[in-house]
Amino acid sequence: MLGAGPALTGIFPMQQNRLFDDFARLMTDAAGAAQGVRREAETVVKAQIERMLRDMDVATREEVEVLRDLVASLRAQNEALTARVAALEAKPAETKPAAKAAGAGTATA
Repeated sequence: MLGAGPALTGIFPMQQNRLFDDFARLMTDAAGAAQGVRREAETVVKAQIERMLRDMDVATREEVEVLRDLVASLRAQNEALTARVAALEAKPAETKPAAKAAGAGTATA
């Protein structure tokens, strides 16, 4: 039995290495299969969500960006017009006496 010990010891490491190699290969294949399943699930979910959004008639990103730019432009125009109206409303209060005097002068002439 003593003579068989070193010979068996030499075989076991080779079998262990082979076992580890097979196990590593199996895990690599399993990870690859899991990646494939994950990609397939993502594709199916994405397609379902896109179909639901189309059915709901939701605006696209491009449409939302165009509307956002339009609203920003309109807001700036609104602020400018508000300032202009305020300035015009302030002028008659300042020029009312002068306008009445000018109007009275033309009526007598």
